[in-house]
Amino acid sequence: MKQKTLGLVHTSATLVPIFQNLCKEYLPEVNTFNMVDDSLIKDVIANQKLTPTTAKRVVNQIASAELAGADYILVTCSSIGRAVEAAAPLSNVPVIRVDLAMADLAIKTGKKIGVIATLSTTLDPTSDLVSRRAQIANKEIELKSILCEGAFDALMNGNAELHDKMVGDALIKLSQEVDVILLAQASMARVVDALPEEHKKTPILSSPATAIQYLASII
Repeated sequence: MKQKTLGLVHTSATLVPIFQNLCKEYLPEVNTFNMVDDSLIKDVIANQKLTPTTAKRVVNQIASAELAGADYILVTCSSIGRAVEAAAPLSNVPVIRVDLAMADLAIKTGKKIGVIATLSTTLDPTSDLVSRRAQIANKEIELKSILCEGAFDALMNGNAELHDKMVGDALIKLSQEVDVILLAQASMARVVDALPEEHKKTPILSSPATAIQYLASII
């Protein structure tokens, strides 16, 4: 049987090693390749939304991944999720947005769902996805979205310690109010690892691991 190939489309090179490690663990028999274009997320941040022009570029990037031989395509940026959904019907192979499996798992886990992000351009698409997936599942949920304002700028300015403290404090507070928490950005996952065990009783979901585990179940 022909070995399957997974194409990963990123908007940040920092995500490549994270997904490489997950693929080695959960998809050892699958070939992978990475395509990175950080101008996509920069455009989204600059415009404070996903514009039609940027969405078209995302669709073209996904088409390029298919032409490169991908049997499955995973787009690892939540901020461009709507463009990923638009590209899926145009592709001859499955196209998956990174936060889909995470959203579905959260809906199964509890009624009170928290979403946390350091960028509004990521918070809004993830919250919107959770709401739409809950409607599809015919499940009533209570959604609480938290934006850690200033944390992303701190990280970009080299102050990872301040970023981690802001996100950590928000996670601890949110964990007392909801049944499950979704991390809207993969960059926040390391903060969870550093939290004291007593603050990890509420499930905290990160999109990279749940996405790759989902792919492992279908490939």
